[in-house]
Amino acid sequence: MEVLVSEKILVIQTAFLGDAILTLPMVQKLKEKFPRSHITVLCIPSTKEIFENSPAVDAIVVYDKKGRQKSWTEFFKLAKRIRGEKYARVYSPHRSPRSTVLSFFSSAKKTVGFDNAGLSFLYDVRKKYFKNIHEVARNLYLIGSSIENDEWRIRPVLSTTEIVKEKIQRILREFTHKKLIAVAPGSVWNTKRYPQEYFVEIIKFLLMQNYEVMILGGKEDESLCSEIESNFKSSVKSFAGKLTIVESIELLKSVDLLISNDSAPTHMAMAADVPVLTIYCSTVASFGFYPYNKRSQVISYDELDCKPCGIHGYDSCPIKSFDCAFKLSPRLVIDKVVQMITP
Repeated sequence: MEVLVSEKILVIQTAFLGDAILTLPMVQKLKEKFPRSHITVLCIPSTKEIFENSPAVDAIVVYDKKGRQKSWTEFFKLAKRIRGEKYARVYSPHRSPRSTVLSFFSSAKKTVGFDNAGLSFLYDVRKKYFKNIHEVARNLYLIGSSIENDEWRIRPVLSTTEIVKEKIQRILREFTHKKLIAVAPGSVWNTKRYPQEYFVEIIKFLLMQNYEVMILGGKEDESLCSEIESNFKSSVKSFAGKLTIVESIELLKSVDLLISNDSAPTHMAMAADVPVLTIYCSTVASFGFYPYNKRSQVISYDELDCKPCGIHGYDSCPIKSFDCAFKLSPRLVIDKVVQMITP
């Protein structure tokens, strides 16, 4: 094992929550490879909690690139700060030109990024970005780790305090001894959202099968989750906007199944190591962001020439049909759920 004393490593990941969670296995592997290193992660405010609670991360630098640090003046202040830290290595799974420039200005002895990153020629080492493998495997390949067979299937690890555990236990006492299923109906992108009325039908079926249901989401999902909750009086509870990321992951550890869109909760389920059924509307699993523990599955209606229409999704369907969602009937999803929950 290669051991370097007090080597300072910077990881740049300023993407969304799901991407941040999928970066954790890479950071964990870096700490394993360089156990005496000091690892700093550069992230955005919304993912700060993820890296703060990773045992493999020693420090974080928050880059509010869409807020108070949006200007080029603030960007170059940040670049100067990074340069002053004298990092030995910089790894950037994030592929934006700004991340590349920050890596370049760091003056680190070694900078590593993907070959399809913006301005990738500025990296000392350019690693191939394989489109046909999982994002976790791509990130591990970036740092030179083996991705053969199932070696890449590393669970993201987050620390949990006793205070968090006690809070979640209080929440769980609101439920009976019945089996518990979580539903996460939100997404940053509208064309990744399975129709609200379809989720209602699925939840009705679960209640008829004597399951209890909780709805999860972030602050931005509160309205959507509340509307779904309102269809069920007190038999379904929404926790959207009421829990931190770490609290949500701790709560997920107690569910029998999560039903989620192709969005961050899928990856939170990997951190909780629980089965998830991920529903793909405008996107596809082959992009490399699918659930990867062995108990999870995906469902998608792929018999469409227009699918996938983009890796991230859109505010609305580009051809105004949204067939990728509407043709994936609740019955098809229910059949898959039954398959997953039947002993």
